[in-house]
Amino acid sequence: MTGKIILWVSALVFIAYGLVSLIAPAVPAGFAGLIISNGNAYAEISSMYGGLQTGIGLFCLLAAIRPEYYRGGLALLTIGIGALTIARFIGFVVTPDSVTAYTYGALVYEFLTATLGAIAWRQAAQQHQTS
Repeated sequence: MTGKIILWVSALVFIAYGLVSLIAPAVPAGFAGLIISNGNAYAEISSMYGGLQTGIGLFCLLAAIRPEYYRGGLALLTIGIGALTIARFIGFVVTPDSVTAYTYGALVYEFLTATLGAIAWRQAAQQHQTS
């Protein structure tokens, strides 16, 4: 049950944030304190925050609905979001500058998502081995 819940929540969060980012890249850029200074920056924010996050959300939705994608969706959350969490934490630790609630909130959300994904992935693997 944990796996289905984390997949549905992730689908909702990633699709919503991704679509906002695709339609209005200045929104996530503003949250993160980034400046869109040219067309390359606009395309980068649109693609990485918009396209990639929407795609991750759609895959989480697929994994929540279709059993054959369930473990793959949990693997994505564990490995992909886990790596994102580690990278964000490293950036947080090494920067001499202060960070805002955006970084703290992202770290908490990503850590919880990756951890719950890992727990559910392990449970799914154990159930698969016994069946």
